[in-house]
Amino acid sequence: MNFTDTPTVFIVDDDASVREGMAWLLRTRRLLSESFESAESFLNMLETNFQDTDKGSRSEHNWPRQAACILLDVRMPSMSGLALFEQLLNNGIAHAWPVIFLTGHADVPTAVDSVKRGAFDFCEKPFSDNALVDRVEQALLLSHERLSARHEQLRLQARLMELTDRERDVMRLVVEGLPNKLIADQLDISVRTVEVHRARVFDKMEVKSAVELANLMRSLT
Repeated sequence: MNFTDTPTVFIVDDDASVREGMAWLLRTRRLLSESFESAESFLNMLETNFQDTDKGSRSEHNWPRQAACILLDVRMPSMSGLALFEQLLNNGIAHAWPVIFLTGHADVPTAVDSVKRGAFDFCEKPFSDNALVDRVEQALLLSHERLSARHEQLRLQARLMELTDRERDVMRLVVEGLPNKLIADQLDISVRTVEVHRARVFDKMEVKSAVELANLMRSLT
């Protein structure tokens, strides 16, 4: 499969008529979709496109960059939708790509429990077309927000890696609110040296004030 910048809805259902109907419905809202006949085929796609998706890692390499959501049938032969959901929770994909369960009446309690554990929502069959697509669009928006936040965190971590050990020391004390004189005393360096390091920290971290720097660092926690 080829990833694009266009948000995509992944349909995972063993019923071909359901997959075709969902794809048609999504096209009426100009939404791109990709269909999979089993949980295994969807996992194969993930393994092809991302590294270590079965190891619970959230490295930069195995995090998607494309906004998407997953329409997942609860009951499928071989691997169930619930079993697939467990793997998507463990490898972080369910956070990047919100999961909406497609469920029959008998599966509603199970689907509700899955929502409590991290699924975005569930839709009981037969479902309202408009209501379902509305939730899909909301899930795609959430995916975009989460991936954007992840991208910003990676950028921030990369900027932190550019700091020298001394710049990190100065930054820590600046964030604590200490003035240059006290920073100089604690680090046993001159005030002028503190000023130089402080300016470099601001430049590398792309901030203009200690308050902005403190807020930026809090976003990492």
